[in-house]
Amino acid sequence: MTVEIKVPVLGESLSQATVARWLKKTGDFVKAGETILELETDKVTLDVSSPVQGILEYSLTEGTDVEVGQFLASVEEKEAPAPSNSSSAEDTKPAEQTENVISEVQEPKVEIAPVAPAISSSEDDKPSFTSSFEAESDVAPTAQRERREPMSRLRRTIAHNLKDSQNTAVILTTFNEVDMTAVKELRAQYKELFEKKYDGTRLGFMSFFARAVVKALEDFPALNASIDGNDVIYRDFVNLGIAVGTERGLVVPVIKGAEHLGFAELENKIANYGKRARSGNLALNELEGGSFTITNGGVFGSLLSTPILNSKQSGVLGMHAIQDRPVAKNGEVVIRPMMYIALSYDHRLVDGREAVSFLVRVKELIEDPRRLLLEV
Repeated sequence: MTVEIKVPVLGESLSQATVARWLKKTGDFVKAGETILELETDKVTLDVSSPVQGILEYSLTEGTDVEVGQFLASVEEKEAPAPSNSSSAEDTKPAEQTENVISEVQEPKVEIAPVAPAISSSEDDKPSFTSSFEAESDVAPTAQRERREPMSRLRRTIAHNLKDSQNTAVILTTFNEVDMTAVKELRAQYKELFEKKYDGTRLGFMSFFARAVVKALEDFPALNASIDGNDVIYRDFVNLGIAVGTERGLVVPVIKGAEHLGFAELENKIANYGKRARSGNLALNELEGGSFTITNGGVFGSLLSTPILNSKQSGVLGMHAIQDRPVAKNGEVVIRPMMYIALSYDHRLVDGREAVSFLVRVKELIEDPRRLLLEV
């Protein structure tokens, strides 16, 4: 009996995928439940496995776009092949016979290149040399090389969404800087106790910014809203997207209901999402429904940037690298760990006053993290 394998249901609003990589070849024996290929969607990579054991047959090449329900491959049901018990002729030869065969092997021939004639000391018999420069000059210069590769479906989606965002929203960016002294001191003081209490969970900077964003969005709800036609959709929840750079491209897993989570829960989710994003193991529903996004270019060394809005969002906060810089404090110049932060926003919905005030609010909460704990 031959069983057909078709493109499975991909998830909400997804109808197409791309054949990313075949893990088995046509004619291979596959087991039931064994992964035979990877499908790349707009957001994640999905494994497709064989429902039965047997011989695999397919004709689609890698890079082919397919739709939900489309035929991918077939498996002709068969029993697993019996292991071979036959021994090779080499294995059955007596040791003495093997030794005779080895002794008959001829020694390899070594060809000696002719030695250049000796240079005559006679003035009339001048040697002729060819410099390395002259030799290289006779060789045509290496042609410039380039290669053409199809864009992955994820990269195409990223390109489309970012361009669509620029074409739709009126994106402006406002900047500020944050003194990270208090957060660094708090982390240093309680890091070990925090990890011990929460089973090894590390206390990072991202959870402080996540909590600060949640509190600031309470005061400036337009940055957590979106435009739909002639209406504005305001949200009484914060689904916080955390941008993660992977080898395949940028993905933004979403922490649903971030307003209800404490530092440890946020840190656990951020670490878990980051790990699974880099291994390509995120589920589709974990990438949907974001209302505001945080992106941290500082992990790659970025000092300043202007982040681009995600679709159906009105704000994105950009974090950057921490640098020791001279700043004025109480009439004196001191060295402090400083971070530039940036807020890109949709000016159709958010006025400059709101955007600047939101960023100042985040700055105040980070520079005095006790306010996050006291919620003031």
